Amino acid sequence: MGSDTAEGDSRWRRRGYGDSDPEEAGERKRSREQSDDKYSRRNRSQERDHRRRSRTPDSRRRRSRSRDTDMRKERDRERDRGKGRERDSDRRRRREQTEDSESGHRHRRRHRSPEDDSSRRHSRRGHREENGADDADADRSVVRRRRGPLASQADSFAVSTGEEPEKPKEKPNFGNTGLLAAASNAVATADGTTITLKYHEPPEARKPPPRDEWRLFAFKGQDIIDTIELSKRSCWLIGREMAVVDLPAEHPSISKQHAVIQFRYTEKRNEFGDKIGRVKPYLIDLESANGTKLNNDKVPDSRYLELRDKDVIQFGLSTREYVLMLAPKQ
Repeated sequence: MGSDTAEGDSRWRRRGYGDSDPEEAGERKRSREQSDDKYSRRNRSQERDHRRRSRTPDSRRRRSRSRDTDMRKERDRERDRGKGRERDSDRRRRREQTEDSESGHRHRRRHRSPEDDSSRRHSRRGHREENGADDADADRSVVRRRRGPLASQADSFAVSTGEEPEKPKEKPNFGNTGLLAAASNAVATADGTTITLKYHEPPEARKPPPRDEWRLFAFKGQDIIDTIELSKRSCWLIGREMAVVDLPAEHPSISKQHAVIQFRYTEKRNEFGDKIGRVKPYLIDLESANGTKLNNDKVPDSRYLELRDKDVIQFGLSTREYVLMLAPKQ
């Protein structure tokens, strides 16, 4: 027994309760805990007082604003919930109404007697007979039928049935046919026949100014056999048709209306942007059989080529050479 007491005392000593007995140690422990409680309560009250003293008007306003925001959000939530409930109730009410109407319709159809059906048919037939409809048409339902495809679908319907689409009618053409120009270019001869000119002057045709003296020299070998003053007129038709040409050429390789020397007005801009207009000679071949040569190069058909000083022209297979010269200015 004494050994047990000694061991208990030693344990109390090791735990820091001194040499007294366990009852006194427990009382001391309880008193210490109470004092710790008082100290912690005092500290908490001091911290609370400090927070109260440290509050500012801005912090109060912020707290009140946050409370107002929370209250407003809560009111909005309540309102949304109320609207949702109203919508649900409206949907439920409409669904019930449609179900009631459908059930009533089915009930009426199920409980309809044969006499009612016959009376309804007779009343409908009598109404149609009053309006002038036949008995055969009264039994049939009215069906709207088209007379045919639309105008824009006529071709597609014809192709689908294997028929060829109807060709559209030719529309009137009010453009120029060239017959009037041909008639105006026709020249009547002494024997009563008419000769149609293959060429007529373009809108830019001009007679060269007096300061430009263009001349055409006809050479046969080394000899000059003729000199033509080109500046007298704006157009020179060359060929074998004596009744219409301006410059006759009797070689058989030359066509009746072989070529034309035409003076045309052209405009160009200089380096300063100013327009400079001049009248220049051009050569055009009228689709002749044996062609025309300019400086030993064949001239393309129905195209204007500009002529320059000292150019050499040959018509057909003739050996004569025509040299274009511009007289020097005095």
